Amino acid sequence: MWSGPRNLSTALMYSFAARGDCAVVDEPFYAAYLAQAGITHPMNAEILASQPTDPAQVAKQLIGPNPAQSPIFYQKHMTHHMLPGMDLAWMAHCENVFLIRHPARVIASYARKREGPTLTDIGFPQQAALFERESKRLGHAPIVIDSYDIRANPAAMLTKLCAALGIPYTDKMLNWPAGGHADDGIWASHWYGAVHRSTGFEEAEGPVPTLPAEYADLLAVALPLYDAIKAFKLPAP
Repeated sequence: MWSGPRNLSTALMYSFAARGDCAVVDEPFYAAYLAQAGITHPMNAEILASQPTDPAQVAKQLIGPNPAQSPIFYQKHMTHHMLPGMDLAWMAHCENVFLIRHPARVIASYARKREGPTLTDIGFPQQAALFERESKRLGHAPIVIDSYDIRANPAAMLTKLCAALGIPYTDKMLNWPAGGHADDGIWASHWYGAVHRSTGFEEAEGPVPTLPAEYADLLAVALPLYDAIKAFKLPAP
């Protein structure tokens, strides 16, 4: 599952984990990304200590045996974690799905946790590049789902997503225990406050937020990238 940050990605990971037949992994390339990019994020040292920093080692784990021999292995990936030069051949062993969200919503949410997000931070160009790469490999567009549609009608959209993946849908995906998941990344205490308080998907989102003027240029660049992928999304009921 490929998205940028603040895309409903953690809630969707919890949804799949609640199935009972699905192992999950939370942003396994985060430490490798920080080590190679040379940037500092909240809890930087803790993240680097918690995961392998060699992307080849991470990729090998992702296409090895499923954890706990689970029938399904859900991998939550951030598009901006995939830096130039990282080998993406492992992706061919997975069903790659693209989770999208309107960039104004992403920017507003991200800025509340980390000031001054850049285009690289929110992952839209990286998502567009990965989407194009996967489309060429498959000969058609991969699966796309919009977080807005999930929150508006979780059961219907998760049913469609599961059908597209060739796996059965279960109502277990609509709820999970409050307090987080054992497979959360070490960074969860900084980023996952709202989803840790949740026991299911939040209600439908309201109007697209109006951003401060300082983010106008960022939105203007990100919006066409979002719209291009949105054209291929699973239709809302």
